[in-house]
Amino acid sequence: MATVDDVRRQFRTPPVEGRPMMRWWWFGPSVDRRELDRQLKAMAAAGLGGVEVAFVYPMSSVDAPFGSDKFLQDVGFAARTARDLGLRFDLTLGSGWSFGGGHIGPELAARRLSWDRREIGAEAYDVPVVEAWPGDEVIAAFVGEGSAGVPTSYAEVAVSNGMIRVPAGSGPREVLIASSRLTGQNVKRAAAGAEGPVLDHYSVAAAEEHIRRVAEPLLKAATPELVGSVFCDSLEVYQADWTPALLSEFASRRGYELRPRLWELLKGSPQVRIDFHRTLSELYEENFVAVFQRWAASHDVPFRIQSYGEPPATMSSYRSADLFEGEGWGWTRLPETRWASSAASIYGRSVVSAEVWTWVHSPSFRATPLDLKGEAHEHFLSGVNQLIGHGWPYSPAGEPGLGWIFYAAGALDDRNPWWPVAPDLFAYLHRLSWLLQQGTPVRPVKVYVPASDAYASGSLNLYRTVRRLIGEDIPRTIRETGLDFDLIDDDALSVVDPASVPLVVVPAESVPVETARWLDAVVAAGGVVVRDVSALTDHLPERLQDDIGVVHRRLDDGDVYFVANTGNQTRTFSLDVPTTYFERWDPGTGTTTVVPASGLTLHPYEAVVLVPVSSGDESSVVDIPLGAVDGSWRVDFAGAVTLPHRWEDDPERSAFSGSAAYEIEIDLPETDARVLLDFGDGSPALGGDYLPEHSYQALLAPPIGVAAEVWLNDTRCGTLWAPPYRIDITDAAKPGANALRIVVHNTGANALAADQHLKPLVESVTARYGHRFDLQDIDHAADTVSSGLFNAPTAVLRQLGNRGR
Repeated sequence: MATVDDVRRQFRTPPVEGRPMMRWWWFGPSVDRRELDRQLKAMAAAGLGGVEVAFVYPMSSVDAPFGSDKFLQDVGFAARTARDLGLRFDLTLGSGWSFGGGHIGPELAARRLSWDRREIGAEAYDVPVVEAWPGDEVIAAFVGEGSAGVPTSYAEVAVSNGMIRVPAGSGPREVLIASSRLTGQNVKRAAAGAEGPVLDHYSVAAAEEHIRRVAEPLLKAATPELVGSVFCDSLEVYQADWTPALLSEFASRRGYELRPRLWELLKGSPQVRIDFHRTLSELYEENFVAVFQRWAASHDVPFRIQSYGEPPATMSSYRSADLFEGEGWGWTRLPETRWASSAASIYGRSVVSAEVWTWVHSPSFRATPLDLKGEAHEHFLSGVNQLIGHGWPYSPAGEPGLGWIFYAAGALDDRNPWWPVAPDLFAYLHRLSWLLQQGTPVRPVKVYVPASDAYASGSLNLYRTVRRLIGEDIPRTIRETGLDFDLIDDDALSVVDPASVPLVVVPAESVPVETARWLDAVVAAGGVVVRDVSALTDHLPERLQDDIGVVHRRLDDGDVYFVANTGNQTRTFSLDVPTTYFERWDPGTGTTTVVPASGLTLHPYEAVVLVPVSSGDESSVVDIPLGAVDGSWRVDFAGAVTLPHRWEDDPERSAFSGSAAYEIEIDLPETDARVLLDFGDGSPALGGDYLPEHSYQALLAPPIGVAAEVWLNDTRCGTLWAPPYRIDITDAAKPGANALRIVVHNTGANALAADQHLKPLVESVTARYGHRFDLQDIDHAADTVSSGLFNAPTAVLRQLGNRGR
C-alpha cells in the first residue's frame, strides 16, 4: 500500500531502493583488490546504491584476461565486498557490447542478407556459385525481364550443384542473387581476452553458447545470491538481418514461403518487408531476450536489458525481460527512456531504469553537480525512476595525472574536486527516484507506434525509425500541457483495455486489422482517436509555462506531482489541478510546507513534489535583505581578493582543479528570524559550440564555480551546487561578528586539459592491444571553464509564520 501519509513519512529518509547506481568500468580487466575495496567504500560513503560492473578495453598491461581464473576471483571479491557495504552488485554478461567473443564461431555469428545485382542478355546462363568471402551462402537467385532496374517482378531460378541456372529469355534482363554473409562485426570496446564476433541475436544456440561460455562463469564467480541483476547493454548489432533458420521460421509464423518472394525486400509489396522485419523482431525477443531471462530466472536473478536499436526490437520486446532500461534525455522528445518507460507502464513494471549522464557535458570531468541534476530531471520526466550513472572509471590510486577515464562519458567518481557535495546530490536524487517508484503513473494519452510503416521502410532500427515517423511535435505538444503519455504498439493492445484510454494519437499510414478493431473499441467506449495530428491541440488542455515538466503518480489515497523547471530562467505557473493548496515537498531536505496552488515558482533547474491538500496551515514567508556580504575576502591561495573572483584569470591557477576557502567576517543582528545567505540564481548562458547534440549541459552561469560548502563559526551549514543558491545559517549564527568560510570546489576539467600523461597512455595501450577506442572531445576540456566565487552573498532575515484558513 502506498498512501500519502506513508510516502510523506519516508520521503525525508527513504528506504535504500532508488539510490543512484554507477556503471563501474573495469579496464583491461586490470584490477587490484585493495583498490576495488577503496572504490566501493567511496561509493557507499557518497550515498550511491550500487554498481553495474562493465568490462572494457585495456588501459594498462593485462595479466588476468577476461574469463581467466584470477579475473573471475576478482569479480567474486567485488561482489562480496559490495554486499558487506550494503551495495547492490549488477553484472554485465560479457565484455563491451554487443554480446559475443572468441567463443562465437561462424555458425553462431551475426549474419546479414547480401544482394548481388547483374544485368544479362537473353541467352541462358549457368553461373558457378563463388564463395566471395568465407561463410557466404547463396540463398536464392531471381531473374526479371528488363535492365537498369526496370523489372517490377522476378522469377526464382534454380540453384543446384554449385550452379545458378538462368534459362533463356526474350531480351535484356536483371539477375538478383541473395546471399547470407557474416556481418564481420566484432565486440566493441572489448577487454583483453574477450575479442571476437558478435553473436547471432536470432539464434537460441548462439544465446545458449554465450550463456555457457561467458554468462554462467561470471554469475557463478559473483554468486547469484549477491547479484542484483544481470545486464545486457545497447543493441548495436549492425546490418544483422539474417539467421540460418529464417526461411522456415518465416513460413511457420507468416503462413507463406519467403524464398520465392525474397526479391520483394528490394522492390515490390511492402507487406513482405513488414512480415520479414516483424519475424526478425519475434526471433530476437524469443531466441535472445527470453532465453537470457529464463536462464537468469533459473538462478533467481532478474534480467535487465536496454532493448532498442538493432535487431529491430519492438517496445513490447521488453516484456520478455524482468527489468527495463533506457537511455537518452529529452523530456519533450522520444528518447530511448520513453521506449523503456512506456513498456514498463504497460507491462506492469514498477521500476524502470536509465543509463544516465552518458555524454554529460563532454568530455570527462567537465560535468558539474548541476549538470547531473538537470539531466536526471529529464529522465524522471520521461518516466524513469532508477538512475544508473555512466559512470565510474576504475582508476588505480597513484596513477600519474588524472588516471584512467572512459573514452566517452562523465568521470563521476571521487577524483572530482566537487565530490564533497556528492552525498547531498545523491540524497536528492534518491528521494526523487524512490518517490517516483510509489503508486502508479498517470498517463492519459497513448501514442501509437507505427511499426508497420517502420518495417516497410526496411530499417533494422525500429526504435529510431519510429521516432522519426512520430516526429517531435506530438510528444512536445502533449508534454507541454502538463499531461503525460505512453507509447503503445500492436502487441501491447492485448493487455490494454480500450475503455481505459481516453485519447490515442495515431501517426500511421497503415495499421493491422486487429489494431484497427482496437481503435474502434476505444471510440465505442467514449475515447478519442486522433489521426490528424494537426488537430491534436483541440483535445488537450492549455499549454503550461515554458520549461515546466510534470509527472503525475497516483497513490492509494491521493496524488503526487513531480514538477521540474528544465530551463535556465525562473518560472511562475499554476497546475491544472482542482485544489487550493499544495504541500510542497523539498527533495533537497525532505521537508514540507503548504503553499497556494496558484503562482507556483521554480528557480532554474529546480524541482519539487506537490501534493494536493484540502486543509492545513499555509506557510507565510517574509524575507528582509540585510545587504551584501561585501568587502575584502581572503582566499587561501591568493590572499585578499574582491568578488567576482575567477581562478583561471591567474595564469598560475589555470590548470588547477581542487578547492579553495574564501573567508570574511559578517555582522549579524540579534533576531528570532531565520538567517539565510543568498548568492543569487546565476544567469542564462550559451552552451559550448562543440558539444554533440546528445551531450547534456545546464545552460547557466552560476554564482559559484561550481560547488561550495558553507561554514559559519566552524560549523558546516550545508552545500551549494544548484539554484536557488541559498543556505540557512541560523543554527550557527550569533549576534555580532561571525566567521564565514566558503570552501569552493571546481571540476577536474582544468587538470584534464593540462594532463600530459593521458594521450601517451592511450597511444601505448593502442600499440599493444590495437585500436579499440578514441578519446572524445578531449581537446575541449578547458573550454569556457570558470572556477571561483563570482557573487557576494546577501544576508537575509526570513520571518516564518502561518496564514490561518
